[in-house]
Amino acid sequence: MNFPNIREVLTEFAADLVACLRFYSRLPIPPLGFESNPHGAEISARVKMLPLAGALIGSLAALVLLLVTELGLTSQIAAIFAIFALIIVTGAFHEDGLADFADSTGGATPEQRLVIMKDSRIGTFGTLALLASVLLRIFSVSILARHNIALAGLILIATGAVSRTLGLMPLALLPPARAEGAGFSARSDQPPLRMAALLTFIISLLPLLAGASLWRVLGGLLVSAAAAYGMTALARRQLGGQTGDVAGAAQQAAEIAAYLVFAARI
Repeated sequence: MNFPNIREVLTEFAADLVACLRFYSRLPIPPLGFESNPHGAEISARVKMLPLAGALIGSLAALVLLLVTELGLTSQIAAIFAIFALIIVTGAFHEDGLADFADSTGGATPEQRLVIMKDSRIGTFGTLALLASVLLRIFSVSILARHNIALAGLILIATGAVSRTLGLMPLALLPPARAEGAGFSARSDQPPLRMAALLTFIISLLPLLAGASLWRVLGGLLVSAAAAYGMTALARRQLGGQTGDVAGAAQQAAEIAAYLVFAARI
């Protein structure tokens, strides 16, 4: 039996992690020596390391939350900085998808909705969706930070992984709504989702280290998955398929749902 070379496996994992960070963030990562072809593989072939990339992105927000709190500012202000750190480091990647998908609901047919989603201008529905997303995340994280700053930080990290993996749900369950764009290029008959799901579950347990109950953690996972599935079902009805914007909306729904579950009656 031929066993894979440990160094080759670790190199592949590192290359996948870097590819996910480049795709899901605006971090200035230069080409690295262990990458044989930094831009040669579709992101769908790299997603097994997406949970770790999401956790690293969430770690930046957690660090900002901690630093602002250490400066003596209130939990509300710290939460504002943390959420805007997430938005900045990702280039509002997911928020843009949420706004476009929300605006598309104003169309009368799937064709009209797809045209609306390609329009770079933001409409009323998109503006309201963004406002709701930002406010819900800021207020829920501020509640968590006021209660337990360590727990809030670990939830930011865990949710960074969970929400981005769940953002793949529309891509896995629906056909592309158009023969172009991120939703089309990210499609895969057999995406490497099993390892991503396992890694996501492991990272999702991090809040246990700061006193969260197992039932709260599992509830957060279930409600987040339900929120992402709700976006997937809406896309099936509204568009007949998925796009990259739908994936962004699913990520946002999953992230908000997780924060609300942890913040509820804390």
